[in-house]
Amino acid sequence: MISIFDLFSIGIGPSSSHTVGPMRAAYAFLLELGSDILTTQRISITLHGSLAFTGKGHGTDKALIMGLLGEQPDTVDPSQVSTLVNEVGNTQTLCLLGKHTITFHPSTDIIYDYKHALPHHSNGMVFHAFDTANHVTHHSTFYSIGGGFIIKDSDIHYPAPSSKLDEVCPPFPFNSAKELLNHCRNENMRICDVIFANEKSLRPENEIRENILRLANVMEESIERGCQTSGTLPGGLQVRRRAPELYNKLLKQGKPGAKHPDVMNWLNVYAMAVNEENAAGGRVVTAPTNGAAGIIPAVLSYYKYFCDSPHEDGVIEFLLTAAAIGTLYKKNASISGAEMGCQGEVGVACSMAAGALAAALGGTLSQVENAAEIGMEHNLGLTCDPVGGLVQIPCIERNAMGAIKALNAALLALAENGSHKVSLDMVISTMREIGENMNSIYKETSQGGLAIAVNLSEC
Repeated sequence: MISIFDLFSIGIGPSSSHTVGPMRAAYAFLLELGSDILTTQRISITLHGSLAFTGKGHGTDKALIMGLLGEQPDTVDPSQVSTLVNEVGNTQTLCLLGKHTITFHPSTDIIYDYKHALPHHSNGMVFHAFDTANHVTHHSTFYSIGGGFIIKDSDIHYPAPSSKLDEVCPPFPFNSAKELLNHCRNENMRICDVIFANEKSLRPENEIRENILRLANVMEESIERGCQTSGTLPGGLQVRRRAPELYNKLLKQGKPGAKHPDVMNWLNVYAMAVNEENAAGGRVVTAPTNGAAGIIPAVLSYYKYFCDSPHEDGVIEFLLTAAAIGTLYKKNASISGAEMGCQGEVGVACSMAAGALAAALGGTLSQVENAAEIGMEHNLGLTCDPVGGLVQIPCIERNAMGAIKALNAALLALAENGSHKVSLDMVISTMREIGENMNSIYKETSQGGLAIAVNLSEC
């Protein structure tokens, strides 16, 4: 079972797989050390694959330092990250979990291995702890598999220790869209009802509702911050934050609403605002990844401001339905740009948002499935080729395009009776096949596509 609160998690930018995942991995490694943390003299981390090629642009080094300091993505103060990282760089020391200070040289203790990829995923990292005699006392290999999820190398080869999620027996287990929809039809339930019933295996009903609404609030806050914060994004490309200017232009024509003359640009500004926040290292909801974090908030805002009679239950149905669709991609393909290309990030978010909007607007099960399928069908083969290894070009605009596609997919599905030739399971399987066959230079390595076509001096 994948909980909605695992698929949607609160973290910081610019990347769920390159920032959130490594921060969690560093923290998890220290927990493994236990009492040995007090006799540790040095720690080194070697990054492989996509983490090596785009780690610097994605802030992986900063994330690792924050994890070693004991910070976690959902609670860290984004405004303090640079200060804390600079302090480590200036003092060449680091206090592990706030308990034990070691010597730490970021330039040499974080190693970028561009030559050797690890066997199970492009986002691999190896941690080593050393004692005073410089002997290795503990080592672990972690993979950041997309959306902030991490897995240990040992858990791939051997059964992982059972977690709370492993022990849960949800009333409506499913591994495919067909199984999910069969539950709905057999029990006369909506998709959101099935997911809510499964979530109640883990936590009380009121807690589920409160936490879902908190996710929605954080999404809205990230839009607001993005619309109010101007300037240039960090990283060296000198990319101007465009959302505030567009936001103010739209406001001059009226507040957001169905009668506004430029509805589509509201979707653009919502999506870009979130992803400019993400690119700046701000707080966003991983939905299902940071690189695609603007699509679901933008389409959810469309529901809240441009649709007739939006309500709180509609917001909850939207996010529960999106989580169900995202779970299918997570189980049967991947939501990692380093594994699937951007079809695994923007494509999946587009599919999730399309199905979710169709559900919130009262679509039938077939219409919801159709909307989700359309959302992915027209993102198949989408590459992940960030210029300069930064989550900026083409990522920010790509979220705006994904939000527009999601809306159109939902409208197309709702205009029909739900009959469609290609099932959601088919398109997920196809997306996985394409991702597996896609050349690795187009999968978050910045070695192909726009990442090498663009002359950086012209940016």
